[in-house]
Amino acid sequence: MFPAASLLTIIPLALSITASPVEVVNSPITLPIARRLNVSNGAINLLQQDRHRMATLKDPTLRRSGHSTPVTNAGNGYLIAVGVGSPPTTYNLIIDTGSSNTWVGATTGYVATTTSVNTGQSVLVSYGSGYFAGTEYTDTLTLGGITIPNQSIGVAADSSGFPGVDGILGIGPVDLTAGTLVDEPSTTIPTVTDTLHSQGTIHHEFVSISFEPTTSMEVTNGKLTFGGTIADGHVGPITYYPITQTNPSSTYWGIDQSISYGSTTILSSTAGIVDTGTTFINIATDAFDQYQSLTGGILDAATGLLSISSTQYGALQNLNFNIGSETYALTPNGQLWPRVLNTALGGSSNALYLVVTDIGTPSGQGFDFVNGYAFLERFYSVYDVSHSRVGFAKTPYTDATTN
Repeated sequence: MFPAASLLTIIPLALSITASPVEVVNSPITLPIARRLNVSNGAINLLQQDRHRMATLKDPTLRRSGHSTPVTNAGNGYLIAVGVGSPPTTYNLIIDTGSSNTWVGATTGYVATTTSVNTGQSVLVSYGSGYFAGTEYTDTLTLGGITIPNQSIGVAADSSGFPGVDGILGIGPVDLTAGTLVDEPSTTIPTVTDTLHSQGTIHHEFVSISFEPTTSMEVTNGKLTFGGTIADGHVGPITYYPITQTNPSSTYWGIDQSISYGSTTILSSTAGIVDTGTTFINIATDAFDQYQSLTGGILDAATGLLSISSTQYGALQNLNFNIGSETYALTPNGQLWPRVLNTALGGSSNALYLVVTDIGTPSGQGFDFVNGYAFLERFYSVYDVSHSRVGFAKTPYTDATTN
């Protein structure tokens, strides 16, 4: 279903605290992943999808509320082909750092084989953009050239919001699985990363992700790495930051950062999260209001995004993410939604739309920003389970002019 022109590598490597490791080539494990915009039902409202997801991420009770969560069709995501069972059935799963359950069955039905074990446990997870309810199984997963026996997965009996997608590969912190087993709410479920580490397949329990800016509806342009990093994914050292202590961001891959537009601080140091499942860069309402004023953007009725003129684009300044002692500058070009994809959102083909949006609540809530895909396509990210930290580095595309 998805192109596989670019193969991705899983490498068991040691990772230093401040720099990238020596890279290992000729790894036997490769994972193609692809980004897709789903417009099968017409233009998609990605802003609405992000807002529903924000509501669910902020409130842990909504993650287990099932049908009561507002649902929109997931129109944007990075997908990976995962085999389940023996012989394996292939499922295309969304890669999600904002959740930790792995499940299948939304589109392609689960096929039980000799490796399938029904635990009898009911499982329920909501995502804002959808939900699934079903039964926990253990089964053999196939990722590239390796197999993972006895991995816990959810098998959907009911799901909504995932058209053309088979489920989710959750690579968030394991504590996010607490409460998803209906009858054992205090029990956590080992993630795929946990299992790879406990079975000795990877020596270091972390995941790294490399994206490239996207200018087409479907493209294989990212790299998912379990247990190490890849040399061509980043430029310069990877710098690491501890998970924030501020709730609820501390539940996720949460960090502390401030944001400035040019030399003007629009968001003082505060807590938020890094999330592959969020399309835009979402910031607290007071920060967004300042950003809108400084850029001169006008809310576009069709897309809900800020629209600017070509003259305003010419005056646009860097949006700086200040994390620890480092600054990650999103260039003016990086602040634009890809113009060739404007019509996918129902917008004008000639318009200039900004990817910074309003999170919907004022700063000081413990969840004041989400560095979504628009940030991650310009910066390499590493999620270190063992040391509870997140790492970033520049990439060959940090300063790219693709828009």
